[in-house]
Amino acid sequence: MVDVRRPSQTLAAAASFFNGERLTMARQLKGLKKSHLASLIEMSPASVTAWESGAKQPNRATVAKLALALQVEPQFFGGGAPPKTNKPHFRSLRSTPQLAQDEAEAYGRFVAEIAGMLENVVEFPETLLPDLPVDPDERSMTPEEAAGEAREHFSLPPGPVQHMVRLVERYGVVVVFSEPGVASIDAYSLHSATRPIIVLNPVKDDYYRQRFDVAHELGHLIMHHDAEPGGKVAEEQANRFASEFLMPAEEIAPFLPTSTAGKAWAELAKLKEYWGVSLAALLYRARALGLMSDVSYRNAAVRMSQNGWRRAEPGRISSLEMPSMLPRAREVLRAVGIDEDSFLSGSGLPVRLYEIAASRVPVAAV
Repeated sequence: MVDVRRPSQTLAAAASFFNGERLTMARQLKGLKKSHLASLIEMSPASVTAWESGAKQPNRATVAKLALALQVEPQFFGGGAPPKTNKPHFRSLRSTPQLAQDEAEAYGRFVAEIAGMLENVVEFPETLLPDLPVDPDERSMTPEEAAGEAREHFSLPPGPVQHMVRLVERYGVVVVFSEPGVASIDAYSLHSATRPIIVLNPVKDDYYRQRFDVAHELGHLIMHHDAEPGGKVAEEQANRFASEFLMPAEEIAPFLPTSTAGKAWAELAKLKEYWGVSLAALLYRARALGLMSDVSYRNAAVRMSQNGWRRAEPGRISSLEMPSMLPRAREVLRAVGIDEDSFLSGSGLPVRLYEIAASRVPVAAV
């Protein structure tokens, strides 16, 4: 239902029920520090801190300024607390600026909130991911063992996984492309109070590497509920999980080359298309399984660089695997006459971000 209240009534309600956590979320979605937001509305950083902590409440005029600066409707601030999420698993915390981390985490909370709203009106798959904790010392289970158990849990037949995004969505994971502000961050994942979420990089336009990204993040969601995000050990474990999940050692080892001499590159190209993984992932797998020596691996890496394949590998498949859970829900609503503005009315959530989260393709391609 469309919100027909007058602007003054909307501002009064937003000021009366102002939630500081939502101000934090809106600020982080815009990639702003408190000091920057304070300068935009000509107030002090201390005031922004007080509003976000709940120590003080802004008046109606200030709520209007905040909404304008952060490009949200005033009623955004009057909603309940955003969904709780854990810290996202980023590939490298050291190379990810804090502002970008905050923006990515806020986007994850936004996606969780949108997913919860959609699930109130459209039926989603039940969340049925296995829980296979792998600690840093791997005392009870290794990432390879977890990957094997996960394949059994998903009832996967021998051979390549046909569609990674569709698989994880079928088991309740929300998959979205990130918004442009955090496109510099690689894929990341997080558990939320509503559903597990995988956020894919919209700029990384590579089918083969995207599939590895999804498997890597699936590994985090399955193995690392309590692991410190961004840790070297957890990231390496997620890579090992993805390698075994996409290329089970028992099945692929007989076909991997021991060097890149002769017809090896042609054979690697065939394996790439069959398993749906990159040449880089295949070489990494051959070395990890002890089939390729460090010297041969380094020579292969040099050849990859000389050919420009570090940035863009050759391959027959050009289109990405597309998310469908949120896009399909959006289409169902539109089919019964509920457009984006109507669906979000009263929530104050930005339509632009909803359109990005509920898109089948990266926003750059829309």
